[in-house]
Amino acid sequence: MTDALMSAVFAAGVGLALANLAGIVASALGLISYWPPGERDWTYYVHWGISHSLNVVMLALTYLSWNSLGLPRGPSLAAGAVLFVGGYAVAIAAGLDLGVEETKGLAGDLRTGGWYRYSRNPQYVGYIVATVGFALLANSASVAVVCAIYLCWWLSLPFAEEPWLRERYGAEYERYAERVPRFVGRETLRALVGRDAGTASGTESESRT
Repeated sequence: MTDALMSAVFAAGVGLALANLAGIVASALGLISYWPPGERDWTYYVHWGISHSLNVVMLALTYLSWNSLGLPRGPSLAAGAVLFVGGYAVAIAAGLDLGVEETKGLAGDLRTGGWYRYSRNPQYVGYIVATVGFALLANSASVAVVCAIYLCWWLSLPFAEEPWLRERYGAEYERYAERVPRFVGRETLRALVGRDAGTASGTESESRT
């Protein structure tokens, strides 16, 4: 019974994760307009409905398969906790900089200050780290598979958002994209050590990327 339940929960998690990933990738390729929604239309409710449902499924899957992979427990717990807490803290802090509505993919201002001085997608950088940490904490092959699909989300989302941002903000976004990396890079390090003072004020505004 437990094996059958876990298989069903795992299948649901993979299905939900792949459904959202398909929409994100199709948007990045210009095939459909799924993400970002820009407004509260059907794509907004579908995307977030899938996302919230997947979070519930992931909790159930983690409970059912906890510590079943066989990684050394002490190191995986310690590394997982550090990565999850640290990554999630960055994602939350960057989300506060961006704003609730913009984080949901809705139209807003272009943010270039705060965490967005270091990366055009600091939330995704944080979530990438947190996702790896969660997989280590769970120590489960099933959870690791779904986390791998999550990682594909975080890596694909900017490519779906950038055409929308360029259309909405034009040259303002182009200038920002020229000086700040998509995820992290040399300019991130320069900004962190205070060598890029020209971007410190960063009030040009941004939505999502």
